Amino acid sequence: MRRQLDGLRMLVTGASSGIGRAMAILAAEQGAKLLLTARREDRLEELLEVVHAKGCDATYVVGDITDPALHQRLFERVQHDLKGLDVLVNNAGIGAHGNFDEASPERLRQLMEVNFFAPVELTRKFLPLLEQGRTPAICNISSILGHRAVPGKSEYCASKFALHGFSDALRAELATKGIDVILVSPSTTSSEFGAAVIEQRGKPPAKGKFARTPHDVAKAALKAIKSGRHEIIPSKSGYLMVWIDRMCPSFADWMVAKFG
Repeated sequence: MRRQLDGLRMLVTGASSGIGRAMAILAAEQGAKLLLTARREDRLEELLEVVHAKGCDATYVVGDITDPALHQRLFERVQHDLKGLDVLVNNAGIGAHGNFDEASPERLRQLMEVNFFAPVELTRKFLPLLEQGRTPAICNISSILGHRAVPGKSEYCASKFALHGFSDALRAELATKGIDVILVSPSTTSSEFGAAVIEQRGKPPAKGKFARTPHDVAKAALKAIKSGRHEIIPSKSGYLMVWIDRMCPSFADWMVAKFG
């Protein structure tokens, strides 16, 4: 389903930095009405100044995305401030690096809570409002590692594979209700996501020259929302990685084992 952002009511999680912040700014420039959420209030206040300067109607709520109390506050603010919801952007996420045999069970559970259970439960919470929305859509920001797992990120990959599977199944379930489910799978992004790595065991891989900017990914994500495209991989290197994995899985296994 095609849609224009002008006048659409959007909730963006993880909006204080990176892809979420860039999506908020670009959506504001195109006339969307925004409710933003993240943990860092100082960053949200700064972002609010930026989007207000663009003439955007926007507010924010501070909190932990895994907290059901935050979900309820967001639901109430969406109803009060936006008078409904048209687009839900599940962007908040965290990472971890290191071999699985060195990982703590608590870290795995935390990754799954933030990267999988939080977007799932937010989606559940807001489905009734989305069903009443104008050209409604759910946009889940995942990762290329939700398509192809790599060593050193087993827990992170598992959380993104789960989000990928959920998105595909939900898309089919909601097709008759006119709600698009869009999966965005960036590869390496030059953002502050490293600050959200909750556990780092060993040296993480370098980002390299192919890293996309948050602006690049946000622009591609909003384009997908406007066109109703079901899934995008906003980088040529990421698309190639997925293609090799699907066409030559044994070769892909050898590549990631050797080069990471």
